Amino acid sequence: MDSRAELKRQYKETPKQAGIFLVTNTQNGKVLLGSSTNLHGPLNKHRFLLTHRMHPIKRLQEDWDRYGAQAFTFEVVEVIAPKDDPAFCLEDELRLLEEIWIEKTGALGERGYNDSPRIRE
Repeated sequence: MDSRAELKRQYKETPKQAGIFLVTNTQNGKVLLGSSTNLHGPLNKHRFLLTHRMHPIKRLQEDWDRYGAQAFTFEVVEVIAPKDDPAFCLEDELRLLEEIWIEKTGALGERGYNDSPRIRE
């Protein structure tokens, strides 16, 4: 089997993870907080936009340009484990985690790059 086809198949079969991610500037401690039902997509998107100088958050882009890629970490900080419980609602669980992490990180204040409490991607 062609290795490209195999990689595609593996990607499609890999379950998507929902949760919270952080992009952290290790030089000044500022963070970009985000959440998604597919965590690895947004992390790759942010890295791509920053690398190509196209990120819509100007303060983040300016710091990336000033300090360089090596000054930033991209990490998944919390993953929601799916439950078989019929009362389980992924959207509600993610919304609760967003509120907790916004408060925990200060992402909307001076310590953060976020300018809105809407962090879902």
